[in-house]
Amino acid sequence: MDLSYAEVRYIAKLARLELSEKEVESYTAQLSTVLEYMQQLDELNLKDVEPLTHVFQMQNVFREDKVAMSLPQKQILQNGPEVQSGHFKVPQIL
Repeated sequence: MDLSYAEVRYIAKLARLELSEKEVESYTAQLSTVLEYMQQLDELNLKDVEPLTHVFQMQNVFREDKVAMSLPQKQILQNGPEVQSGHFKVPQIL
């Protein structure tokens, strides 16, 4: 499927791209090649192929949520540059 110069300009406009004349010529050939490849894929018989959500068969890969001891507040606050009343002191942003 050959794209026209105007179609590539239109696609570039939709993508908010400013292309030079040389780039439009280059992309016209490149996009046409991609679309020709897609047409080849359309010829495949995929009637019995189920859609995939992921290329690997995966189950839930999250770790088990377990209650665990955390670091003491005093030890955590040692990492801050300034501490006030048991909290990190940060600059006001408003």
